[in-house]
Amino acid sequence: MTASLLDATRVWGRVGLLSFGGPAGQIALLHRELVDQRQWLSEKEFLGALNFCMLLPGPEAMQLATYAGWKLHGVRGGLVAGTLFVLPGALVMLALSTVYALFGNLPLVAALLWGIKAAVLAIVFEALAKVANRALKTHLDWVVATLSFLALFAFGLPFPLIIVAAGIFGFLTGDRQSDVRPCAMPSRTGTLQTVMIWASVWLLPLAGLHLLLGSSNFFSELARIFSTLSVVTFGGAYSVLTALGQDMVEHTGWLTTAEMMDGLALAETTPGPLILVGQFVAFTAAEKQMASLWAGLAASSVFLWMTFVPCFLWIFAGAPWIEYLQSRPRFAAALSKITAAVVGVILNLSLWFGLHVFFGRVERLSGAVPLWWPDWATFDPASFVLAVLAAVALLWAQLGILKTLALAALAGLIWKLVAI
Repeated sequence: MTASLLDATRVWGRVGLLSFGGPAGQIALLHRELVDQRQWLSEKEFLGALNFCMLLPGPEAMQLATYAGWKLHGVRGGLVAGTLFVLPGALVMLALSTVYALFGNLPLVAALLWGIKAAVLAIVFEALAKVANRALKTHLDWVVATLSFLALFAFGLPFPLIIVAAGIFGFLTGDRQSDVRPCAMPSRTGTLQTVMIWASVWLLPLAGLHLLLGSSNFFSELARIFSTLSVVTFGGAYSVLTALGQDMVEHTGWLTTAEMMDGLALAETTPGPLILVGQFVAFTAAEKQMASLWAGLAASSVFLWMTFVPCFLWIFAGAPWIEYLQSRPRFAAALSKITAAVVGVILNLSLWFGLHVFFGRVERLSGAVPLWWPDWATFDPASFVLAVLAAVALLWAQLGILKTLALAALAGLIWKLVAI
């Protein structure tokens, strides 16, 4: 099916407003909107794009939305999709960061958004089941998905290692004579031009900050940190959080560990990429350093530019190559095994998110098998009940995502107020 840019823009705005639940919830929402409901992408196109985005540094769900927008309406569509995926959450995070700076922790906001997290679980696991059913076609695919999940969840192996290993395995075991439809190679010159244009858009402001303010200035240092993270942090938001915590707490001392955790709690319960915790971090660090909300706003802008402009670079330069790689038998085989591994990755993200919804404290065990393990004394039965009710509303009553999330948010607010 085709759609006008105006129709697509409405959908991207809706996706941006409803993209709760971190990468797992956002991938689930995109699959539901783009594949199940509107057929704007085929299952093969969606999974191929997801594979590609999983290989990139930065927030994979935002990059997946950008790719879908590009696929439908070119660069203009990609800009609209990527921007609207981030903008609602960025505005919410800016407002919450401002309130946090003025009043401290936000118990009422947390109460309002607490129910949403439980409802998102139903969306996540529904999409996981659909993707697994369509992506895992052979026994070997199931083995790859299982090993991928165990490597992440049980052993904490690096995300890029798992994806690369799956790709190499598929490439080496693929059929050279597979009847994949041929596709012309994209223009290398065009790709180079795209890289040059978007690298300039991204990096010239960074150079300008260093020239105007000096390399030791707070904003210059902040821009350098986030531009570096946008390149080196593979595996999505969860890998970014570790590196960001080290930079902001251990290296610069701009934030405390408690402030980082407050930012993560806000990011997990607001729409948009989980990496928007970096906006809270930038705002709070600037406000503390300069005692100015305007400084926080400026720091937020630095974060958004240095973090998300590179995503447009990766997608606009790499997207034309996705179909070409899928048309090469060995590369197609590699991508099919990456698809299987990605199912394991999504399951890991889903369980990680679920554990943090149902338990107040979750930590990795030490030892040879460093499993994620909850503190059973912190189990929240109300979250569990609300998640079950949300699943019934979404899957059995067919209320839809918007109504389910709204009802869950209202139920969460009422429950927390009564509990007080």
